[in-house]
Amino acid sequence: MTRSEAEQIVERFASKRVLVVGDLMVDEYIGGSVSRVSPEAPVLVLNAESHAFMPGGAANVVAQIRALGAEAVVAGVVGRDAVGERLIEELQGLGADTSAVITSDDRPTTQKTRIVAGTQQVVRVDREVRAPLPPDVAQSLIERAIQLLSVCDALLFSDYDKGVLGRALVRALIESARARSLPVTANPKPPSATFYEGADVAQFNKGEADTALGTTHGFESAEDDTFHASGTRLRALLGVRQLLVTRSAQGLTLFGEDGNHADIAPHRVDVFDGTGAGDSTISGLTLALAAGATPLQAAAIGNAAGGAVVRKVGVATAAPAEILALFDL
Repeated sequence: MTRSEAEQIVERFASKRVLVVGDLMVDEYIGGSVSRVSPEAPVLVLNAESHAFMPGGAANVVAQIRALGAEAVVAGVVGRDAVGERLIEELQGLGADTSAVITSDDRPTTQKTRIVAGTQQVVRVDREVRAPLPPDVAQSLIERAIQLLSVCDALLFSDYDKGVLGRALVRALIESARARSLPVTANPKPPSATFYEGADVAQFNKGEADTALGTTHGFESAEDDTFHASGTRLRALLGVRQLLVTRSAQGLTLFGEDGNHADIAPHRVDVFDGTGAGDSTISGLTLALAAGATPLQAAAIGNAAGGAVVRKVGVATAAPAEILALFDL
C-alpha cells in the first residue's frame, strides 16, 4: 500500500463517527523510587512521586478514535463511584459522546492500578466485577446503543471479558448494524469469541487465537503452514468475514472468507512498549473500513497505527501523521 493510497483513506477519518461498545476501564499509574524496606513487613517502601489516571480498555479505544480525528460515541457501564465519574469526565474531555454510558450499582468502575518503581512495575491492583450485567442494565445498554447506531458509520466492540458484552447484547447490535450496512469490528476475548458471528473483522493476538481455537501451538507455531491452516479454521469456526491475527514482530495476517490469507509485514520501528497496540490496530482498521477501504487496505492502516504506538512508552495513541509517516519507511 502506498502513502498516497493511505492518505486518501486517512483524510476521510474526520468525517466518520464510530460507536465503541465494551468494557470501560481506568489505568492508574503510581510511580516513584524505592530506597528502603518497610519495618512493618518485608516489603519495599515506594516514595510516590507521580500519578497518572488514563482511560483504559474500551475507553482507550475511544481515545484512539479521537486521536485519529474521528468522532466517537461510547456505550458501556461504569460504577456509581468517583472513579466512574472521573472516567466519564475524561471521555467527555476528549470530545466523546457518553450518552450511552450507564452508571450501575452492581459493580465498581473497573480500575487497574500499577505501582512502578523507577521503570519496574512492582505490583498491579485490580478492582473489578466480571459478572454479567443485570438484565435491566443490559437491556438499557442495548436500547441506547441501537438508538445511537443510526448516527454512526461503524460499530466497534472492545471486549476485555469484564461482563459487559454478553451474547444477547452483541447479537442485537450486530443485527442492527447489519440492517444499516455498517462495518462491524471486534477485538474479542476467547470466552466470547463465538458471539461475533457475522462481524466484518475479528482481531486476536496469537495466544488469544490459540485459546479460541482450542489449541496450544497452532498460532504460536514457528511453521507458517500450521499458522495459516489454524487461521483458516478459526475464521470458519467463528463465522466472521475476516479474521485478523496480530503477530508482534512478524506483523499480522488477514484471513478471508475465500480461504485465502494475506501476511502484512511489520513496519521497521524501534519497539519500546506494546501496551495499547491492539487497541490502535483495531481503531485504525475500523475507521479505514468506515472510510471505504478494502479489508486488506484497512488491515494495512491498522498495522501502521499499531506500529506508531509501539514506538512510545505506556498507554499511547497514534496520530494520522504518525501512521502516514510509516508508509515512507
